[in-house]
Amino acid sequence: MEFFRSTNIDWLGKKWYFLGFSLIFSVAGVLSMCFWHGIPKGVDFKGGSQVKVSFTQQPNEDTIRTSMDRSGIKDATIQRLNGDVPNEVLITLPQQNEASLDASRQAVINALGTNFSTGSFKIEDSYTVGPKAGQQLQQQALLATVYSLLGMLIYLWFRFELIYGVAAVVAVFHDTLITIGAFSLTNKEISLTVIAALLTLIGYSMNDTIVVFDRIREDLLENRRETLAETVNRAINQTLSRTVLTSGLTFLTVLCLFLFGGEVLHPFSFALVVGILIGTYSSIAVAAPMLVAYQEWRSRTKGTAATLPTGKAAKPVVR
Repeated sequence: MEFFRSTNIDWLGKKWYFLGFSLIFSVAGVLSMCFWHGIPKGVDFKGGSQVKVSFTQQPNEDTIRTSMDRSGIKDATIQRLNGDVPNEVLITLPQQNEASLDASRQAVINALGTNFSTGSFKIEDSYTVGPKAGQQLQQQALLATVYSLLGMLIYLWFRFELIYGVAAVVAVFHDTLITIGAFSLTNKEISLTVIAALLTLIGYSMNDTIVVFDRIREDLLENRRETLAETVNRAINQTLSRTVLTSGLTFLTVLCLFLFGGEVLHPFSFALVVGILIGTYSSIAVAAPMLVAYQEWRSRTKGTAATLPTGKAAKPVVR
């Protein structure tokens, strides 16, 4: 299916608008991470306990909070789950020492017992992560992200050339930074499921970028009289229908997950909604213009024509 025929959009002519858009969202996210909400870590990374409680009737959050305070449980977070069961509440307890972690479930039961009658509530699930385990999970999540980016760089270096790999990795880093910045700006906690969503986005965005790069390389061999900017514009326009179709359908799917998936899937689907939008944008507006900007800079410093390598097995392009 082809949505756009004979499209002739000058994408590279709008590169300063794209740069401004990326700068605004990147800087806003970084400022939020540095001076406002920081990086809001979930229980998976900072340690603590989460206890899911279901009540027979819709509970009053202030009464739950008062129960926690009276029992000496300070800084507990009360979160109502807006899923299929409206009477469920998630109680998050802050980081504790290793010895007291196992007592969290009983502590919540005792605290709720001070204001709610026995039988009016039930502990549905409890989840505890110690401080040391949280730190280890944090390091492993960071290493998984770095290794995935490094693997992509090596693959693209082998498949294309180093500059293609660098441009793609920078674009994906741009996507990850903006997505984490969105979590910081909205103060949504980052959990292990969010890290899984980010790794998924890295693969998705990279695949989108590779499709554009593949077409650029083919067009470089077929249209030798065009300038580099004209060839890149042509390649982006030729892949525009595919990009809109695949990204649009994927976006609709994750948007439904975000709207109707419930509280448990909310952080995961939020990361995918933001990431797919930014990933699709970056494959067109960040990765490809970066290739052109680098080659134009090289041509000015070396006094040669701006062109891109087309692969070790391909013939060199002469302009």
